[in-house]
Amino acid sequence: MATTNVSAKFRSSVGKGAARKLRAGGEIPAVIYGHGREPQSLTLHNHTFERLLEKVAYKTTVFELTFENGTTAKTLIREIQRHSFKRFIQHVDFQELVAGEKVTMKVPLIFVGTATGVREGGGILEEVMREVMIACDPANIPNHLEMNVAHLAVGHSYHVRDIPIPAGVDVITDGDDTICLVAIPKTSAEPTAAEAAAAAEPELIRKAKADEDAAAAEKK
Repeated sequence: MATTNVSAKFRSSVGKGAARKLRAGGEIPAVIYGHGREPQSLTLHNHTFERLLEKVAYKTTVFELTFENGTTAKTLIREIQRHSFKRFIQHVDFQELVAGEKVTMKVPLIFVGTATGVREGGGILEEVMREVMIACDPANIPNHLEMNVAHLAVGHSYHVRDIPIPAGVDVITDGDDTICLVAIPKTSAEPTAAEAAAAAEPELIRKAKADEDAAAAEKK
C-alpha cells in the first residue's frame, strides 16, 4: 500500500469560531483518533495538503503524520469534509493505525482484460460495483483488487465471491453481490402496424388535398 508523509500541528483551540480562523489563515482543522488514544485536534497546511491529494488515492494511502515535537503516527483518512459548493476542505478525520489491529476500508476494483461476450458476442460490460469493503492488518492493505473478466460470456456475471483475495485480507461485502456482467445491447423496437399507419396518415391527407386542388383548377 502507498505511504506518504504529511506535516501536522497539535492545536488546543476548538469550536466553529476557531475553525473559521484557521481556514482564513490557510490552515485545515483536523482530528486524529484511534485505539488507546483520545481524539487529538490538529491543523494541516491547506495548500500543501490539497496538492498532495492531487497525487495520491487518499482512500487507500497510509498518511504518516509528522508533528512538530518529532513524533509520528501512521493513519488512514476516514473522512474529508468539503464546503458544499466552494469545495474547499473544511475538516479531515484521521484514524491511527496499530500493527496487529485490523482496519476496515473500501478498496477499488480494477477489471482486467476484454470479456469474451464483448469481444465475440457484441455485449456490453456493465460494472455494477467499483469498490468493496475489506478488513485487514494495516501491513496488508492492498491498493486495489483485480478481477480478470476475459472469460465472461454474454449473459454471465461475476460476484464478490469470485474476486481473488490476497492472503490476510477479509472481504466484508456480501459474496453474492454482483460486481459486473456482460449484457446484451438494447436495440430500438420495430414500429407496430398501427404506428406505421399513423406515421403514413399525414402523407395520405396531403395527397388527397393535392388531388382536390387539381380538380378545382380544372373546373376554372
